[in-house]
Amino acid sequence: MFLLATNKRDITTDFIVLELERRGLPFLRLNTEELAGARIRLRPQGLRFWEFEVDGTVFNLDAVQAGYYRRPQSPLPPSATLSPLVQSYCVDEWSAVLRSLWNALEGKWLNSPFAILRAEDKPRQLREALALGFDVPDTLISNDFECASAFVDEAPSIGKPLRRALVEQGGHGEVLFTSRISGLQHGDAEAVAIAPVIYQREVVKACDVRVTVVGDRIFATAIHSQSTDETSVDWRKGARPDLAHEAIELPDSVQRLCLSLTRRLDLSFGAIDLVLDTAGRYWFLEINPNGQWAWIERRTGMPIASAIVDCLVEKGL
Repeated sequence: MFLLATNKRDITTDFIVLELERRGLPFLRLNTEELAGARIRLRPQGLRFWEFEVDGTVFNLDAVQAGYYRRPQSPLPPSATLSPLVQSYCVDEWSAVLRSLWNALEGKWLNSPFAILRAEDKPRQLREALALGFDVPDTLISNDFECASAFVDEAPSIGKPLRRALVEQGGHGEVLFTSRISGLQHGDAEAVAIAPVIYQREVVKACDVRVTVVGDRIFATAIHSQSTDETSVDWRKGARPDLAHEAIELPDSVQRLCLSLTRRLDLSFGAIDLVLDTAGRYWFLEINPNGQWAWIERRTGMPIASAIVDCLVEKGL
């Protein structure tokens, strides 16, 4: 059986579910926010060490061949009638169960949750990419106004978040898109000091390139971001459904770099963002060890879900 650790709103997992069903492979989708509705039985001394009962389905951890750690969420408290203090306690206890589950399946995940956590380290990504031989735009990560101001003044630059691209407040979210920074004024010093930001030299783009690595397979997509002003700096801006996506073949040297980076980060899956400049040079921006890919499959027809299930089956052998 294959375990899908995710949440009930994750559309990307739906693609994996459909592929598993198409192949007639057994699976359990564990929407972790609903975990408090499950029953667990752990007997370290017993033959059946860890047993779950979810929506009437009973399974033992020994039956899990491989797992896809997709987008799990924190468990919700078991009852809204509990006091806030008790709710917090229950959430912490169920979260501890999840961490134990992640540990118990180490070696069976497409990407280990702990490898994902380590690979999300942006400074580490950039250092590893440079060490492998990727072209990486000159980068500064800082909240030091004088340092940031001097960097931005040297050459055209962009700014983007170090970790979170979504700011939520009062039930509403605002996406922090990558933006051009033409210069910093002394009045910006307080704002700059609030939190570190990634400052990076702007690359003159021919297009953006999204590279989805699954095991030894590479799915590369050119995103023609320069077709509109709105998407020229950050192709996600405006969420344009008419933005052209094109399946492409990367040069062998770039393919090797992409495979080497995912392996060095101990990943079997990685979503790598590159930029192709107007001189035909590929620049590394970042790798998302648990990135979105369903829209790529939908737009290009590339069989990414099938490749992921192939990897899960191979791990389960």
